[in-house]
Parts: sequence; structure tokens; C-alpha cells
Amino acid sequence: MAMQASKFNPLFGPELSNLDGCSTLAQCYACGSCSSVCPVEKVVPEFDPRKVIHMVALGLEKELLKSDMIWACSQCQSCVSVCPQEVRCSDVIKALREEASRQGFMDPERSAKLGLFAEVDPEKCVACLTCVRLCPFGAPHIDEIGHAKIEPELCRACGLCISECPARAISLAPSMEQRGLNNTNQQMNKSS
Repeated sequence: MAMQASKFNPLFGPELSNLDGCSTLAQCYACGSCSSVCPVEKVVPEFDPRKVIHMVALGLEKELLKSDMIWACSQCQSCVSVCPQEVRCSDVIKALREEASRQGFMDPERSAKLGLFAEVDPEKCVACLTCVRLCPFGAPHIDEIGHAKIEPELCRACGLCISECPARAISLAPSMEQRGLNNTNQQMNKSS
């Protein structure tokens, strides 16, 4: 498959290397240690931390920033401790997410569909303040209409508010990892 030269940004890797946790990015020699321990890579076929780092090195900025791939990472940091070159894949992916948001490739609607934050159904919300009191991240608040609203940039999709909401007004779309696990479980059940 041929790629157009206009799709490459040769400055992308060096620019990203200046961000927190990304300084060792150029040291990756694609050994695959990160991929071998990544729990998400096992259930989300399109995700591979080594592939992400390689795409950064190639300068495939727009392809990465537009893709869902960078949002699949669970940020567990399993990849960090096994890298012989001390490349912090999870930090690189975090920087890519921030850049995607900064450049307008991520909006609240897309974020909700990817299961990155919980949403409140205003028709069901009774403004009991349970979510506001329980959230360790301060994501929910009561809006001017009198319903709970969750701030996407503060929500960590932990699910606490969902499990505790007495009105069952809060929902969270399955993450890419959860969908992958569901598909794996379905395949295993079919084969048994």
C-alpha cells in the first residue's frame, strides 16, 4: 500500500518528544515488549502500543489523532515497566489524546460513544445529588435546569455514579476494551 508524502509530518515525533513523559520516544526499536503485556491489545485487534509509537515515528499525525486507536488504551501503564528503552507508551498515548482534543478531533459526542465518560438522561434525573457526592473526580454537578450533568474532561468512566444512581439516570457506553472482551466471550461461548 502506497502512502502520499503529504500524509507524513516529519516533525511530529520530535515535537511530541518535548511533551511530558515522551522524551524517550525516539529510543523505541520496536521490540514488542509493550505489546506483549498490553491487556487491551489482547482484546482490541486494532490497538497495539508498538504500532502507535511506530506511527508517531513515521509522522502519521493526522491518522493517529483522528483514529479511535489512541482512545483504546486503558492507561494501566503495564507497558512502562517492561520497556528496555524506557519509552513510556502510555504517556505518549496520553499526549496524543491531548493533542487530538486540542486540534478538535475529539468532541463530547464522540467521547461518549467511545465510553470515555458517563452521560445523564435528564428525563430520569431527580437531582438527588448522589452522583455529585460520590464522584471522586468532581465530574457531576447540577445544571441550571436542575439536572445532573457530567463534565467530560473530569469524568474517568469509573462507573461509580452509574452503579449508585437511584434513578438509573446515568449510563456509560462500553469502552473499546469492554466491547473487545464481550466479543471474545461470545466467541468462546460459541466454541464451547
